[in-house]
Amino acid sequence: MSEEISTADIKEMIQRRRHQILIHSCIYYAMDDNIVSDDQWQQWANELAELQDKYPECCKIKFFDREFVAWDGTSGAFLPLKNEWVWNKALYMLELHKQMDNEISDEPEVKRPPTKREIFEDLFE
Repeated sequence: MSEEISTADIKEMIQRRRHQILIHSCIYYAMDDNIVSDDQWQQWANELAELQDKYPECCKIKFFDREFVAWDGTSGAFLPLKNEWVWNKALYMLELHKQMDNEISDEPEVKRPPTKREIFEDLFE
């Protein structure tokens, strides 16, 4: 007998997967580091793409809805990785990961979000 999944559970899973994809894509593409394997990221991406395709009515959750319209899970490179919220969450996760691995040196590397000017300049490179 299969369990029925509620709309609330589907929306929660979509939000969780979007969160993971955004943060880990930022760490990988914008910060040139990684915490999860490519296989793990792809598993999350495939699951998110499948959920969004199967339950389009559950995709309007006010959490990067527009950015994930027609997103197929092939890459996170073109998501809003320099969004301040995404950047700060990614930085926090990266620092936690380094603490857990005891990789923090006496002078930890400090990464800052790009300025609006840098973002604008990146658009025209």
